[in-house]
Amino acid sequence: MAAVIKVTEVAVGSIGEAIGLVPDTDLISVDGQELDDFLDWEFLTAEEDFSLVYRTPGATEEFEVQVERPIDEPLGVAVEPPRIKRCANRCDFCFVEGNPDGVRQVLYIRDDDYRLSFRYGNFATLTNLKQHDIDRIIRYRLSPLYVSVHATDPQVRRWVLRNPQAPEVLPQLRHFADHGIEFHTQIVMAPGVNDGAVLRQTLDDLWQFGPAVLSVSVVPVGLTEFSKHHLVREPDAAECRAAVVEVERVAARALAERGEPWAQGADELYIRAGMELPPAAAYGSFDQVENGVGSVRWLQEQVRAGSAALGGWSGRRIAVLTGTSMGQLLPMVIAPLAAATGATFELVPVANDIFGPRVTTAGLLSGAGLGTALHQLTGIDLALLPGEAVNDDGLFIDSISVAAVAAGAPMPIRISKTFVDALTEPLAT
Repeated sequence: MAAVIKVTEVAVGSIGEAIGLVPDTDLISVDGQELDDFLDWEFLTAEEDFSLVYRTPGATEEFEVQVERPIDEPLGVAVEPPRIKRCANRCDFCFVEGNPDGVRQVLYIRDDDYRLSFRYGNFATLTNLKQHDIDRIIRYRLSPLYVSVHATDPQVRRWVLRNPQAPEVLPQLRHFADHGIEFHTQIVMAPGVNDGAVLRQTLDDLWQFGPAVLSVSVVPVGLTEFSKHHLVREPDAAECRAAVVEVERVAARALAERGEPWAQGADELYIRAGMELPPAAAYGSFDQVENGVGSVRWLQEQVRAGSAALGGWSGRRIAVLTGTSMGQLLPMVIAPLAAATGATFELVPVANDIFGPRVTTAGLLSGAGLGTALHQLTGIDLALLPGEAVNDDGLFIDSISVAAVAAGAPMPIRISKTFVDALTEPLAT
């Protein structure tokens, strides 16, 4: 049976509705080419004129229609997400392996999917690619991709990935680069494995690779209370300082030779090293801010750009709930925000009640943990909860909804990623 993908939504008044598509329609082919997933649908229907074969729910026969539309007018059709490509690696520091019971089911999926890398900026190792996948990346020019390199030495990388079949990453990247694909890369640094001389070699190899590697970040291994502590440990302050030296060495070279910083350490690397964060200019366009690289400086830039439009907050008390790592850094973001708004901000670092105190990021705080912290506050006019802790369905990692937390909170709450986004509209008087 030919591969098909299903329609999930059709916008009212759209071209999709006009040609007869409805939810649960099977999309079979475009211009005679079968459809595997959303990539085929989006790229093959990007033309002004194409033929579409489909089958509506309950129908036994297929319909073919010739679609003509202005190139800038969307079809108004959403399709089902793809079946996620699973990871072929067994990294000792894999966060999925460190999950406890009771978190969202999607967090137990060990994904390693180049399509999600292209669409959402998820990091992938590219170790599970078939020839069909390689051909599609090149054919559709899926660029940039976000690649977990970890080490360029083949043996070390296979050890880090716990995958003896992992292909050599540099030839793999070179093949894609020769076809115009670019990359953002990361190195998750495990002490005694891919730090020290291995880290230096990896950074130098990626630099010498050329401009197809757009950036490289170094992120220290982060473990939960449930991780494989007998196999891997987190780096100490001295090891993180040594890694910062290597990152800044390459960044200085990149700035001198290419006019861009290129190499960056995650905020967590500097926190563990006990070192001051670099200035905002060191993060370029903040390409890896979702990876925890330059998060604080990015927030400062957002506040600086938007604070002039914030009014009506004078005399208000606002609580900012966050993870324990950002609790050390957010004062430098909150201070100019307080000066601009006239509000008083109270920083509330919240320990992680699911993964344990080792996990300090705000994005993994639970609805229950945040709710408990809210009930310990008094005299607060508004509480801001971290937007990165909430998924697209409005759920925290423990599947508690924002609405449920708001209903039980002793004060109004707002979800925020930049502060400015939550403070544009003052509270009702």
